[in-house]
Amino acid sequence: MSSFPERRPARLRALAAAGAALLLAAASAPASAQPAHPYAGIGRPATPSEIAAWDIDVRPDFKGLPRGSGSVAQGQDIWEAKCASCHGVFGESNEVFSPIIGGTTKDDMRAGRVKRLTDESFPGRTTMMKLASLATLWDYVNRAMPWNAPKSLKADEVYAVVAYMLNLADVVPENYTLSDRNIAEVQKRLPNRDGMTTDHGMWPGRSLGNGGRPDVKAVACMSNCATEPTVASLLPDHARNAHGNLADQSRLVGPQHGADTTRPAGGPPARLAAAAPAGGATAPAAVASANSAAAPAGTATPSGNAAAIALFNRHSCNACHGIDRKLVGPGMQEVARKHAGRTDRIEYLGAKILGGAVGGWGAILMPAQNIPRADAEAIARWVAAGAGR
Repeated sequence: MSSFPERRPARLRALAAAGAALLLAAASAPASAQPAHPYAGIGRPATPSEIAAWDIDVRPDFKGLPRGSGSVAQGQDIWEAKCASCHGVFGESNEVFSPIIGGTTKDDMRAGRVKRLTDESFPGRTTMMKLASLATLWDYVNRAMPWNAPKSLKADEVYAVVAYMLNLADVVPENYTLSDRNIAEVQKRLPNRDGMTTDHGMWPGRSLGNGGRPDVKAVACMSNCATEPTVASLLPDHARNAHGNLADQSRLVGPQHGADTTRPAGGPPARLAAAAPAGGATAPAAVASANSAAAPAGTATPSGNAAAIALFNRHSCNACHGIDRKLVGPGMQEVARKHAGRTDRIEYLGAKILGGAVGGWGAILMPAQNIPRADAEAIARWVAAGAGR
């Protein structure tokens, strides 16, 4: 009969074998539960809910389109409140943005291809002339508009705005209600629905001129990206105004204004030069003089600057305007210097904030700001007092 010490190694070997089997099973379980990963030890496969959070686009077959509806009449109200300041009441736009509506005919709707796209004598290309997929228009409005408040429209409002644009283009009648249920039928009426092409470098294997490869090796803006581009097609000085001021002449499709030909290339617009205060009253001293002499009641003071700047930042004014430097639009201190001589500068600036403006500082438009009137007046007072920090 064997003693206890002689039986112990056999038991230990059995326990060790069982433990090894359990460890092997545990190690193999995760590998069988997840798909093969090309980068071992890095990251993990995304979960269905994570993918859904990123999958927000609308495909040409309308997969991803949310449920909802909106009428042409509802779209007109939204358009006039939030879109017309940039794109015009009838989609004609302004001198900055290309027109949305125009250039299409009922024959185009029957044919599915806009004839004027191949007419070199036609003066412009509108959005509706080029649009081949209604899903693209819906998705763009939904994610990018309005310019100063993207993604703020509800799905029903997007349907309504798109319905209004389609009505302006005579694609749908004025009593129409666009929805996720009938949008595919409206797609069949788009004037340029058959205008999509795959013969370009972004579609592999289809571009004859580029071997099917996208142009991703351009070096035009790989250095000195902050440098302003040079326009090489300017008219010579002796011919600039031969046919009147191009900036005042509307084209057939939207007011696509040309250059201000009343001035030499690169100089200040004539209307701005004429409006400049005599004696160079745009210096900081002019602001101090204007503010110290009978400043309107309630004008911002150094102690109130912080509150005004907080409003300026809260309403995203700083996305386009610096305080002491130009961004997309002029700096606030520059605005203060320009209007230092106005006695009504608070009311004037407040109206510009709420109503939008274009032309005073070049062709870039500032859309109307949907902010409380009291906030607009507070910002206007701060700017009128010099936009100090």
